[in-house]
Amino acid sequence: MQRRQLLAATLATLGTAALAQSPRTDKAPLLQVWKSPDCGCCGEWVQHMRDNGFAVEIFDVGNVAARKRLGMPDKLGSCHTARVGGYVIEGHVPAADVLRMLRDKPQALGLAVPGMPIGSPGMDGPEYGGRRDAYDVLLVARDGSTRVFQSHHKT
Repeated sequence: MQRRQLLAATLATLGTAALAQSPRTDKAPLLQVWKSPDCGCCGEWVQHMRDNGFAVEIFDVGNVAARKRLGMPDKLGSCHTARVGGYVIEGHVPAADVLRMLRDKPQALGLAVPGMPIGSPGMDGPEYGGRRDAYDVLLVARDGSTRVFQSHHKT
């Protein structure tokens, strides 16, 4: 019996030491993403979010039903819908803008980049030849009204 207790204590100590040395993924914001399994730009946006510290859970079932269920107006639609920290994210919103929203905690439904502007995260691959269109990230109120949260101009 003592041998079992010693083994359990040793394993517990080793597990605690291993956890202390591993990166703290429990603090990464969890981003749930609804997208089409065939959409390349959605996959690129997901990678952009991962590269910027988000833990990502993907639902490859399309996003129209999720957008409706989460209350994002169709007029603000794009090719993927996400949820993080109680907010809804629609489209190719840059990670920096999502992080700012999570930090500032505005009273809002979330953020949206309607359509698929070239140069936005996920729409910035080599196939676009370096083209960057100006676009706005919109802060979406719970009543569906919007205001500009951040402007991204041509560079």
